[in-house]
Amino acid sequence: MDRIRDYLKKTPVLVGIGFLVGLILGWFVIGWGIWPVKWTDAAPEHLRRDLKMEYLSMAVDSYILTQDAELAKKRFAELGEEGEELLKEIEQQKPQQAANVAAFRLAVSGEATLPLPTPVAGGELSPTERPPSQGASGLGIIRNLFFVACIAFAIILVGAAIFFFLRTRKPTVRTSPQPSYKTASLVPEAGEEWSGAAAPVSSTEPPMMQFMASYKYGDDLFDDSFSIDSQSGEFLGECGVNISETIGVGEPKKVTAFEVWLFDKNDVQTVTKVLMSEHAYHDEATYQRLAAKGEPVLLQPGIETVLETQTLQLVVRVVDLAYGEGAMPSNSYFEQLILELAVWSKM
Repeated sequence: MDRIRDYLKKTPVLVGIGFLVGLILGWFVIGWGIWPVKWTDAAPEHLRRDLKMEYLSMAVDSYILTQDAELAKKRFAELGEEGEELLKEIEQQKPQQAANVAAFRLAVSGEATLPLPTPVAGGELSPTERPPSQGASGLGIIRNLFFVACIAFAIILVGAAIFFFLRTRKPTVRTSPQPSYKTASLVPEAGEEWSGAAAPVSSTEPPMMQFMASYKYGDDLFDDSFSIDSQSGEFLGECGVNISETIGVGEPKKVTAFEVWLFDKNDVQTVTKVLMSEHAYHDEATYQRLAAKGEPVLLQPGIETVLETQTLQLVVRVVDLAYGEGAMPSNSYFEQLILELAVWSKM
């Protein structure tokens, strides 16, 4: 939710969302649903070809019954340049009306009118004798289906746009209000165990970025990750902390080890270390199993450990930790853990 709020504060995102919402409301919802365009008083030449055929057939029948040559000419002219072609199609499709079509052609051409033929039995003499046209209802069904398809496409388009922004934009950097990080030192204090990693790139240069990761017992989905960006906004990599190993059964989970990791876009692999409780660190089976995930580190208050890639260096410092109490072995799972992560660029 915080990510979405941050994205909505960015002008390009707001412009894109506004465009999509306006497109949906203006084109699809209003244009097709609420106030669709309705054609009225359209000329016969704008109808579909099958409807033009029906119109011309009715004009022929009307002329045979009324003998109104002027009205026949007017109706024929409304079909435009396709009129003669449509007459030929009627003659081919309905041979029984050939005589009627011939009389109609003479009338609209202005030539002398021949004696009108007797309507052939079974001929279509009146529009009332024809079955109702299915064109209008079919057109309505097609329009409704198209409207539904457009709405579905718009929803998919909006979802794809949101997914694209969430995938391409990097997580919001969470930093402490007043960084308290002090440059790591290779000299451990009493009681601390070190992994033998190198000191930060510069003993005087402040970290490029700094984060706080906080775990409390019961946070079974704990998985903090942070984007590492340059001062110009260029994405350099990511780092984070997540649950690596639990002990015992039941809920909430009893976490006995965490993984801290560093990803460098210029490196081929992600560097990982396993931060272990005293019980996990001194239990040989657990130690060997977790060592396959990364270099083991015994967690103690104030201890610092370093992860290093080709262009980045991450120093992890234990700000606070507390073990849980209960039926489990002593110092086997964490009640609370607060880590400070500071990143230097080696370039």
